[in-house]
Amino acid sequence: MKNTETPSQRGLKNRHVQLIAIAGTIGTGLFLGAGKSISLTGPSILLVYLIIGALMFILLRTIGEMLYIDPEQHSFLNFVSRYLGDKTGYFISWTYWLVVIFTAMAELTAIGSYIHFWLPQFPIWLSEIFVLALLTALNTLNAKFFGETEFWFGMIKIVAIVGMILTALILMLTNFQSGGVSVGFQNITDGFKFFPNGVSKFFESFQMVMFAFVAMEFIGMTAAETEEPRKTLKLAINQIPLRIILFYIGALVAIMCIYRWQDIPADQSPFVMIFQLIGIKWAATLVNFVVLTSAASALNSALFSTTRNLYALSKINGDKILIPFTKMSRSGIPIKALLFTSGLIFFTPFISMIPGISNGFVFITSVATNLFLVVYIISLITYLKFRKSSDFDPHGFVTPWAKVLVPITILAFALIFVSLFFFSDTIIPAIGSLIWIFAFGIIAKFRPSKNT
Repeated sequence: MKNTETPSQRGLKNRHVQLIAIAGTIGTGLFLGAGKSISLTGPSILLVYLIIGALMFILLRTIGEMLYIDPEQHSFLNFVSRYLGDKTGYFISWTYWLVVIFTAMAELTAIGSYIHFWLPQFPIWLSEIFVLALLTALNTLNAKFFGETEFWFGMIKIVAIVGMILTALILMLTNFQSGGVSVGFQNITDGFKFFPNGVSKFFESFQMVMFAFVAMEFIGMTAAETEEPRKTLKLAINQIPLRIILFYIGALVAIMCIYRWQDIPADQSPFVMIFQLIGIKWAATLVNFVVLTSAASALNSALFSTTRNLYALSKINGDKILIPFTKMSRSGIPIKALLFTSGLIFFTPFISMIPGISNGFVFITSVATNLFLVVYIISLITYLKFRKSSDFDPHGFVTPWAKVLVPITILAFALIFVSLFFFSDTIIPAIGSLIWIFAFGIIAKFRPSKNT
């Protein structure tokens, strides 16, 4: 039958996806959480970032390989239903959609607090509604406008990181001293220990670093919106290791070269300290602007991602209640899916009014991280099934050493998930994620198959 629907337009250019891929490796966790991460385990935090970065790269290569075979898919999760069955696909797809919704709500809460920094008299809930309405409006236009918005959001984050790395290099070349200590690599190497605060703190840092990397798989969905999805996908994914080394490892090395890691406070952004050190008195304002755009970028990406996921889920599951979300606007946007998604995120300001919202924020983001791990593990299992299917193309965008690296990655993600039950800050969210897995897993299991 001929498809009479308005197709989703491929409105993103290569420059959009390439910069979105770069910025996607830079999260608010780096700007705000670098001090806490470094305080846990010192310079060995670099090893943790390298390990998680390598695991995420393997995950992205497997996702990229499947999308390369079928670039018409707007979500990599569609492959779960294809290779693991409808029930598993139903469970993981809706889990992923809800997780990103929760992540978006957390980012919107953060945006409200960042704006409050400048406008303490302005109601937080009103600023949250304004930002959500603005980003929703931009997302109703077409994929090109999303790309432009995300392009400039990402550019701000990249300039901040590069500026800090260049600052460290200049201070080292001029033999600058900070607190009576010379800026240089000796601040990292002198008295180096892998576990300066104990083995438990080293493993506790994995959860924090994992949170900084989640949602990096979003690059797969942006590639589906480009004019040349296969070419763009390969470029974006293959360059991720270099970007991790430059922007994450580079930033952390720069921070620890300027300050002895023992002197970096856990509750303060090192970016503020560094910009103040070079004479920028309004460093707090500068960093607040950067983290605001970073959170806005994450919210913008979440809107784009959850809208496409809801559209894809509605087409796949075929439930009558979901039919409205399959409709496209003239500009190729699943408009009803976008408005419904925004409507759910709209409840964020009301959550912000609940006493103890800071704890709620931590809980939501922690649960999201836990469930992201579940999604990643099932996605990797899906890939192993894909490798055994007739769809596998040994001449395509093949994941290197997949038979060894993919099982190792599955085991590593599983161990990180299990480790969450052994730390006070993560045990309650870990239990909450188990409740969701059990409860929604039962719903998915006993849901009638769409083929029956």
